[in-house]
Amino acid sequence: MENIISVANVGKTYARGGQSVEVLRNINLEIAEGDFVALMGPSGSGKTTLLNLLGGLDEPTAGDILFKGERVSSMTAGQLADWRSRHIGFVFQFYNLMPTLTALKNVELPLLLSNLKAEQRRKSAQIALHLVGLETRANHKPSELSGGQQQRVAIARAIASDPDILICDEPTGDLDRSAAEEVMALLASLNREHGKTIVMVTHDPKAAQHARRIINLDKGTLAVTQEKPVLAGEDPRRFAAEAHA
Repeated sequence: MENIISVANVGKTYARGGQSVEVLRNINLEIAEGDFVALMGPSGSGKTTLLNLLGGLDEPTAGDILFKGERVSSMTAGQLADWRSRHIGFVFQFYNLMPTLTALKNVELPLLLSNLKAEQRRKSAQIALHLVGLETRANHKPSELSGGQQQRVAIARAIASDPDILICDEPTGDLDRSAAEEVMALLASLNREHGKTIVMVTHDPKAAQHARRIINLDKGTLAVTQEKPVLAGEDPRRFAAEAHA
């Protein structure tokens, strides 16, 4: 399977209080379609900065980021917004659900930016809720759902537009162990059974074990990569192709 993301010599520097702070330097990384990557490292190591660059929420100071050969790092703000809406689904630590909307309406919300008709938007939202096992809670508001259920609604919202990549920032950080395991099992299923490419920042070693690769960052540079062995009869290169066949 071809690389879906290529990161070449990427650096990121912020200006703070009249000083330049180098957060990332000389990052080189390739992520194949259908991969599941966990980014780990101590606070301040640059994990979230790298995740934001991969999701088009920020721009590198140096180097290039390519999506299927297209240079994302040179896009204008308008082009980036359009690119994100078509290719990226975001899952955040604190869900970011609208409290006055039902689960179904929360999932449907980002689809309002698409060209889909109302009936198509509703159907896509219903399918997404079914995939996360919450179709029976479609008419419940966030306050009527547990933390784990709210995060599953957030995941449904992220996949409703059928994005190429899921960008997950500490998706279990606000959950107890049981709910965290449910959410990670769901993400692993989306990766294995539906071919979703996932890039996740986490501090939780147990959550990271659901990924295919664990990449550690330290002081703005890539440190160690741990790749899980492929199980007997498993070919991760086929996941995305089979899911979209």
